[in-house]
This record gives sequence, structure tokens and C-alpha cells, in this order.
Amino acid sequence: MIDTAVTLDTSFEDYSKSEWMDAVKQVAQNGGFYEALGSRHHAMFLEKSSTLLVSFETINGMRALSSMAHPLGWEMVRSEGWSHLCLASEGDTWFRDAPVYAFFDRLIDDGFFDGFDRVVFYGAGPGGYAAAAFSVAAPGAKVVAIQPQATLDPSVTEWDDRFVEMRRTDFTSRFGYAPDMLDAAEAAFVIYDPTVPLDAMHASLFTRPNVTKLRMRRMGTALQSKLLELDQFENLLTLAADGELTIASFARIARARRDHRPYLKGLLAALEREQRDPLTLTLCNFVTGHMSAPRFVRRKKQLEAELALRVAQENGTAEEQDTPSQDAAKTTG
Repeated sequence: MIDTAVTLDTSFEDYSKSEWMDAVKQVAQNGGFYEALGSRHHAMFLEKSSTLLVSFETINGMRALSSMAHPLGWEMVRSEGWSHLCLASEGDTWFRDAPVYAFFDRLIDDGFFDGFDRVVFYGAGPGGYAAAAFSVAAPGAKVVAIQPQATLDPSVTEWDDRFVEMRRTDFTSRFGYAPDMLDAAEAAFVIYDPTVPLDAMHASLFTRPNVTKLRMRRMGTALQSKLLELDQFENLLTLAADGELTIASFARIARARRDHRPYLKGLLAALEREQRDPLTLTLCNFVTGHMSAPRFVRRKKQLEAELALRVAQENGTAEEQDTPSQDAAKTTG
């Protein structure tokens, strides 16, 4: 138990798991409601404005990703004054649990979502699946799903061997196949890295008229973390809520990675694996012109030396080829 009052501005970073749960419950109950959904899921609601964010998060993820160990959606409560409904799971469950279904049934029956002018569903990975799947409860909602799985039903996605422990879980009943659940959404956005094959294969299953695929090429398997590091998480959700998230506006968000060292190092490694020396040199010139980056400086010098040697060798070969021709011309003359 925690003995002091906590608010949205209180950091939960140093709390134990039980203290953390007590703090989250206290904030939710003071500003809305808290409800346990069986043994593995929780619902926390904060009522503020007529814009509602519905996020699907893991407790471990909240405590690791947020600087204050808060649900990520609380950032939008503080900065934008949005209302927030957080569905939290104990581990990666894909929110496939009867108490979660019953909770959304009750929200539908009570007309809960009708009380908001704008509703945005959000999640990443298993949470991205859930955001898409449960968005059917709020027709006309916007959906932002980062690296979502379409389903883990092995009859459909047996090629995905990352989550074999989930293959006995039912993905065929209510709220089951996430792409079909998007039919009632006003717009959905699936964010993924096309160079991650399994993520790209799942993304292909979300092909729908109201779905826009947003690619973060060469950003890897932790795109939610990367967006947080780029300080673009809030911008992404705001654009979605405002109806301004497009391929073009997302490209502007993604431009922030040009100053993101982990991305630049990953890009350098990828270009080197592919032996694309001209592009590697272009990248090194860009990076060294914008920031202090010893690794890129060393690689730039190495590539320039290799290029100079190659040119010298080619020129030498050309001169050797020209010499016999010139000698023959003199003899003939």
C-alpha cells in the first residue's frame, strides 16, 4: 500500500509492483474508474474531454517505456486533455479473455463510446492486434496499430513461429480476426517495418479500403520504443485524432530518425552487409556533416581511400592498354 496521495504528475518509477497497482487505481478512481477484468487484465478510465484514447498496454511495458512509469496514454491526458481508457494486461495476452469481451459488451450496451466526439484506439504488437480487434465496439473510431498481428490462429498464420505458445488460444470467436474488425472504423493505420518479414506479412492481411499502411523502413522490431525515442508518439496520435495522419504527414514524422543515432548506425550496418559502398559513403557524408560521429568519420575515410585506390588502379589499367596502341602507331608511322 502507498500512504500518500498520488496524481497524474506523480512518478511511479520507484514503486514496487503492488505499490504501482495501488497508485494507478487511486488515480483512475479519482478521475474515472478502475475495474479488474479477471486475473490478467485491468481497465482504468480517466474522464477529461470529448476526445477518447483507448490504449492496450502491458503493465511491464508501461513501467519500462514511460519515464514516470505511467500508462502511455496518460501523456495525452496531460498534454492534450484527452479522456483515456487503458486496457492493461499482465504479460502478452493479446487480450483474448472472456472478461475483456464482457467489458466491451457492457460498454457497447451502455453507449459509453457515444459520449465522445472522437475515439482513437491504439496499441503495439499484441496491443496493436487488440486495438484493431476491439475497435469494432466504437464504429467510426480511428485506429493506430503498430506492428499488429492479424491473428495467431495457426490455420491462418502458421508461418509466424514467434508466438507458438499462443497457438492454443482461441482467435476464431468474438473479436477474433483483427482485420475484419476494422470494417466499422473510419480509418485505420498499420505501422510496420517492411524489412521485418513476419511483421510485413501480418500487415498485408490488414489490406482494406479504410486501412493506410505506414512504413518505417529499417527501424526494426520495436517501433513503439523508437517513436517514443524520436519524441513523435504524441504527434502521431494527435494527427490521427485530427484526421490529418496520411502517408505524407507520417513521412514528416519519420524524418526525425535522421538525427536518431541508433537508426543511423543500423542503416550503416545494413548498407555494409549489402555492400552498397556508394550509398554508404553518402550516408557517412550526411551524418558527419550533421553531428559528431567518430564511427562514421572512420568509415568515410576508409571508403574514400578504397575509392581512390580503385580509381588509381582503373587509370593504371587504362594507361597500360593505351601504351601498345601508341607504340604500334609510332612503328607504322
